[in-house]
Amino acid sequence: MIIGYTSGVYDLFHIGHLNLLRNAKNLCDKLIVAITTDEAALYKNKAPFIPQDERMEIVKAIKYVDEVVWQDDLDKIKAWEKYHYNKLFVGSDWKGSNKWINYEQELSKLGCEVVYLPYTQTTSSSIIQQTLKKFNNQI
Repeated sequence: MIIGYTSGVYDLFHIGHLNLLRNAKNLCDKLIVAITTDEAALYKNKAPFIPQDERMEIVKAIKYVDEVVWQDDLDKIKAWEKYHYNKLFVGSDWKGSNKWINYEQELSKLGCEVVYLPYTQTTSSSIIQQTLKKFNNQI
């Protein structure tokens, strides 16, 4: 059985999130999705709009997702130690970064493949957040 794993904040759930989950599920038998806690999400220097419990409920309702867990530590090696996944799915926008090259090397030693899935260029949480901020400033 191929176990897949991906993680994210999944704030302001949009088509890019759905595309990633659909594509990931097509490449594994079981897909585990880790929801980044509100506290851990601060690494992006911005708090999520949607509270973590609600984000978890949204992702649980997606038919491509088999299991939802919390991510309170962003270390993918520690996540592998917990879940022993065979494939780690991440957006292609991370490909080639030092962080992810290191993960590729370390996880391959554990028999895990890092799979880069196409990043949806047209929609992102950051774009939605910027639009909401502009809209709120006009009110």
